[in-house]
Amino acid sequence: MTAPQPRRNVQQIPAYVPGKPPTPRTDLVTYKLSSNENPYPPLPGVISAAHAAVETMNRYPDMGSAALYAELAARFDVPLEDLAAATGSVALIYQLLSAYCEPGDEVVHAWRSFEAYPIAITTAAAVGVPVPLTADARHDLDAMASAITGRTRVVLLCTPNNPTGPALTQTEVDAFLAEVPSDVLVVLDEAYYEFVRIDDPLDAIGTYRRHENVLVFRTFSKAYGLAGFRVGYAIAHAPVAAALRAVSLPFGVSSVAQAAAIASLEAQPELLDRVEGLVAERERVVKALAEVGWDVPDAQGNFVWFDLGEKAGAFAAAADAAGLVVRPFAGDGCRVTIGEPEANDRLIEVASAFSKD
Repeated sequence: MTAPQPRRNVQQIPAYVPGKPPTPRTDLVTYKLSSNENPYPPLPGVISAAHAAVETMNRYPDMGSAALYAELAARFDVPLEDLAAATGSVALIYQLLSAYCEPGDEVVHAWRSFEAYPIAITTAAAVGVPVPLTADARHDLDAMASAITGRTRVVLLCTPNNPTGPALTQTEVDAFLAEVPSDVLVVLDEAYYEFVRIDDPLDAIGTYRRHENVLVFRTFSKAYGLAGFRVGYAIAHAPVAAALRAVSLPFGVSSVAQAAAIASLEAQPELLDRVEGLVAERERVVKALAEVGWDVPDAQGNFVWFDLGEKAGAFAAAADAAGLVVRPFAGDGCRVTIGEPEANDRLIEVASAFSKD
């Protein structure tokens, strides 16, 4: 008897490897620096809004996310019909590929980049076209433009790039878009955009206004510290946003997540003060690493990247011995979140003592 079998592409989906939590120890405080989480707890007003939403958990959430859409539309001056919410920006990637890719269609993306890209592409039965990063861990936009074919449906631009850190400039993106056919969707995946501090920063929303094939993905998980609630949003022209909503999981964004996201937007000045603190810590860590001989890529997220090749596992083990859990990528390197000052100090100590040779 033949057992039921999933689609062939399902059997080929690579596993997502989440950041591991630290093992509690009695000799020192341990820190999780493996998932790019915001180390600060939610603000009191955000907690109060979430608690109030919990009191109506016997009711379904607003499937249309009306209050959240109204807040986002007012904040970014975009039409309501140009918005789509989902359970984190990663869900939007799945929804976009589900809506626009036929089996065998191509999706161009940089590599190494966000680990979920190959997973989502394979889930949609599409074909990933990974384009290697440049020597300084940036998107090679010229090579990505050359990789576009008649089968390409989507291009994913991760900026700042997770896990390596560099962000794209407006000049770079404008030049790239001039080479992209109008029927190819270009995603500006900005999970970490609040942390960017560069000259000529990308104005993703302004870029979407000028190009009907451009859409923006953002999340409340990182800067806003709502990783546990899973809420992200897309800003796209109405037909694209409608397609994203059409394939979304009904009632996917919970009432608690919607309430916390709205409260977080209302508390944005306080939250962005915390982001400034994390950016300052990032700059302190990068400077200290440079002083002990590390040349890390331009860090524009809330993390730093160590290009270690086959020594990624050894570095992760050294960090673990010091009470730090980092995210190794076998054969490539380690991504380390900017966390509490004590955790960052320990990271600097580990990096100082680690032999790269």
